[in-house]
Amino acid sequence: MSDTTDLMRANLLEVFDERDPERRRAAIARTYAPDVAFSDPEGTVTGHAAVDAKAQKVLDDALGFVFSPMGEAYESSDLGYQAWGLGPAGEPPVVRGIDIALVADGRIARLYTLLLRD
Repeated sequence: MSDTTDLMRANLLEVFDERDPERRRAAIARTYAPDVAFSDPEGTVTGHAAVDAKAQKVLDDALGFVFSPMGEAYESSDLGYQAWGLGPAGEPPVVRGIDIALVADGRIARLYTLLLRD
């Protein structure tokens, strides 16, 4: 996988919205560089195992919620951008955010998640 917009969708839907650990780990392996650094308001984690643990924690804390893309994913040079919402399936999101990724060698090398406030 190397198209930046595909990587942004995979990050959201195949990693952070994937509740099956085996499928999530497979997506992590093809989506992120081995030494990926992921930063959000809680801090920064590094590497595949840390991203997997982070995704699992998000899912555990949001039982019954799903991630949904809010519009298209965009790319510019080596950067990708995807807005998203998190909430009960079929309902308005209760949390909104933006993922911004630096892509190198066809994988996400650095990922930033920003939470939006209304």
